[in-house]
Amino acid sequence: MSNSPTRSGLVLGLLALAHFIVSVDFNIVYIALPEIGREVGFGPQSLQWVVSAYALGFGGFLLLGGRLVDRVGARRVFVAGSAWFAVASVAGLVATTPGVLVAARAGQGIGSALLFPATLALVNTRFEAGPERNRALAVWGVAGASGALAGGGAGGVLTSALGWESVFGAMIPLAAAATLAAPRLLAPDAVRRRATRAAGFDVPGAVTVTAASLLIVFGLVSGPEAGWTSARAGGAVAAGIVLLGLFVAIERRGKAPLMPPRMLANRNLVAATGLIFVLMGPVAAVHYLYTTYLQDVLGYDALAAGLGFLPQSALAMAGSWLLLPPLLRRWGVRATLVVGMVGIAVAIAAVAVGMRTDGTYWYLLPGLMMFGLFAGTAYPAVFAAVGSEVPGDEQGVASAMGSTAQQIGGAVGLAVLVAIANADPVVEGLRTAGLVAAAITAGAVVLAFALRGTRPDAGASAGDRLTSTMVEV
Repeated sequence: MSNSPTRSGLVLGLLALAHFIVSVDFNIVYIALPEIGREVGFGPQSLQWVVSAYALGFGGFLLLGGRLVDRVGARRVFVAGSAWFAVASVAGLVATTPGVLVAARAGQGIGSALLFPATLALVNTRFEAGPERNRALAVWGVAGASGALAGGGAGGVLTSALGWESVFGAMIPLAAAATLAAPRLLAPDAVRRRATRAAGFDVPGAVTVTAASLLIVFGLVSGPEAGWTSARAGGAVAAGIVLLGLFVAIERRGKAPLMPPRMLANRNLVAATGLIFVLMGPVAAVHYLYTTYLQDVLGYDALAAGLGFLPQSALAMAGSWLLLPPLLRRWGVRATLVVGMVGIAVAIAAVAVGMRTDGTYWYLLPGLMMFGLFAGTAYPAVFAAVGSEVPGDEQGVASAMGSTAQQIGGAVGLAVLVAIANADPVVEGLRTAGLVAAAITAGAVVLAFALRGTRPDAGASAGDRLTSTMVEV
């Protein structure tokens, strides 16, 4: 646990920085894509890999990263993940060919897959359950939500001022600072005998599920380019599903399974993971719809389009910092998620309705601001549900399950919604895709109701209890 207010604040700042790095990096490249395509030599179809490679590395290695946290130690994995991320960012900065740039983005994804579960585990173990950990969760939520929503704005500003390379260069000092600060600020992991660590790690399960996740994500992001019935897309997805079946068989017979089968009997874990899977497609689609509409329809440049993301970021901070803690205390996770999901659905619909051939950014602004507010509230809350009712020594893999659902669900949902958007003329297609995304989000509220209810007045508030388990990875 933290020892003094000053040290506690420094530790919290480090963990918030790490979460910001993971969150901002996914979409910081969106507005830089046209310039990357021209200067590095990507074709119209292959350019998507600049974004998709990150999801491939992130989604494919999350379960492995989560279990490494449980078995090796959160501090060790944190340092390894941030260092890996920094090296991958250097590779992206100096890349001159599409292959090197895609490999760098995949490397950033792998670093994030290590860093993310380690960060959540450290939030839990360094802060006492109750008000101290609730405050840490609020700061964690601000960092993550603002990073996710500010990525587009930061990418636009950097690209306009310094060129596309700066979206990689900007990540280097952040990751390097986290790598250097961690050994000084974070207490060492508990000492374990090497034989105990090796005996407690499911190597066949780790290899199988990582390969399965990689194949599924690879197939999903290949679909629009190669065709869904091709071996590269449909074949990869089918092979991944087969490996998932093999993984289940391995886990049922293993002595120290990577993902204990009993976890699938955890109602909150299954419902929350499903909710993340369904929700992330519509959330990812908002960035695609916004960027396409402003740049391709209204003719905004990268700087203007990037600055347009800033109100979302500000409202996301307000959602995590101001709305989330009192909602968790008074209502618990389930009711908080219902409010957040309904708000996100209404916001996406408002953005879609605001898209007109003769429209302006100001037509979109009310929906974008509402989206930031409710996404900033729902994002931390859904991870609270993932972590609730899960034993401490399995929190790493539980959080990794939720985060894997986030990446794969985002790939699936975005592929479907982009296909819908491209089926009609630009503005009509974007509006239709937005309305479908809103309907999907509204339908996902059913999964929020499947979570166990909590009584706000039961001892320590339900929000306190669920918040404390949420961040214990």
